Amino acid sequence: MIRIALLILLTFTLSVGAFEQKALAGSERIAAVVNEDAITITDVNDRLRLVIASAGLPNSNEIREKLKPQVMGALIEESLKFQEARRLGIVVEQEEINKAFESVAAQNNITTDKFAAMLTKGGVSTDALKKQLESQIAWSKVVQQLLRPQVEVTDADIDNFLNRLQGTKGKKEFLLAEIFLPVENPGEEGNAQQLANKLVDQIRTGKAPFFKLAQQFSKSAGSAQGGDMGWIQEGQLPPELEQGLAGVEKSQITGAIRSMTGYHILFLRDLRIISDETMPAREEVVTKIGTERLDRLQRRHLLDLKAAAFIENRAGS
Repeated sequence: MIRIALLILLTFTLSVGAFEQKALAGSERIAAVVNEDAITITDVNDRLRLVIASAGLPNSNEIREKLKPQVMGALIEESLKFQEARRLGIVVEQEEINKAFESVAAQNNITTDKFAAMLTKGGVSTDALKKQLESQIAWSKVVQQLLRPQVEVTDADIDNFLNRLQGTKGKKEFLLAEIFLPVENPGEEGNAQQLANKLVDQIRTGKAPFFKLAQQFSKSAGSAQGGDMGWIQEGQLPPELEQGLAGVEKSQITGAIRSMTGYHILFLRDLRIISDETMPAREEVVTKIGTERLDRLQRRHLLDLKAAAFIENRAGS
């Protein structure tokens, strides 16, 4: 289900030439150009307001400056996702967007009209929010049409997984959630580290729930579900993450952990000992393996799109 905490604004961009004319007419400034599309300063500010409000962060200059690189990166990625959907001829119907908006309102136990009024009162455009929902739906269709057919889980894959799990009986198994902030180049290091530390502080001081921040900021596979990773066996995580979990008790989070790919914040939701009773069914294993493989394909495809794109970030990082 979609929740308000995960909603992030995406501008439905126009061609650069057409947008330049509109920008000049309306004194609109362009923050970034992504191939033939443009992201405006207004888009960036709208996203900042939405992220701050939905994640429960203080609306201060410090927070806005820390969030700006993350917001710019998200808007650029979403523009690429939208372009890929257009390339494949994927169309999102208005009815689908309306249903998604209704689902968000229902998740917040509020009628659609009251939800729209609440957004407007908070300075968030309902049209902009619906465009973000459109982008989510469009990308999910890209994944299902282009990438999902490439994922295959064989009986041998399932047997190997279960056999490995049998060999871990008596060891610990962690029910984890994760916030993952990737660092794709050295220039992102400082901003990613500062943001990760800020998120840790917000969670530990009770200023923002882990799951809301995961939905807003995490780039991991389970971000839409609040960063859910499911049950992870002892020894299956990279050594730096296992080390970061040492000493963490149930319902606690780790600090910001640097891995080879970025920064991780882990939430230990539960802990148990692996036994016959905890062994997953084959259907659960299929879902787990398939989800992990599909997530890797998504990340790789998005990186390929980014590498092939013309991107000019005029607002800076």
